[in-house]
Amino acid sequence: MTLGIFDIAGRAMSAQLVRLNSSASNLANAGAVSATAEGAYRPLKPVFAAQYEGNTGRATVSVLGVVQANAAPQRRHEPGHPLADAQGYVHVSAVDSNAELVEMVETARQYRNAIEVLETAKSLTLETLRLGR
Repeated sequence: MTLGIFDIAGRAMSAQLVRLNSSASNLANAGAVSATAEGAYRPLKPVFAAQYEGNTGRATVSVLGVVQANAAPQRRHEPGHPLADAQGYVHVSAVDSNAELVEMVETARQYRNAIEVLETAKSLTLETLRLGR
């Protein structure tokens, strides 16, 4: 399979969408509380891999999957909470809201860069076709 600029940019956009959805899920669950450490929300992190095309030097990205981070949930003493254990502790998800917001901004920028690549490629293709008339 030969990768064109549209394929490469499209795959980059798909990868950024997975990255954005992971961050959105993490932000939505920031501060989520559980009765047990095992039941606490763990942040999601996408796993990417570069794919190279033969001898052309072209490369694109593929999404290998989304995994849970090994971040340990925080233990907080809240004896009045309905999910508190016998000692009065609850387990709070280990999501760093600030880091997730930075991740979302960076993802949005990378997505926009891929859109600009597509717009430029489209413009150049149309201009080339116009010159050929």
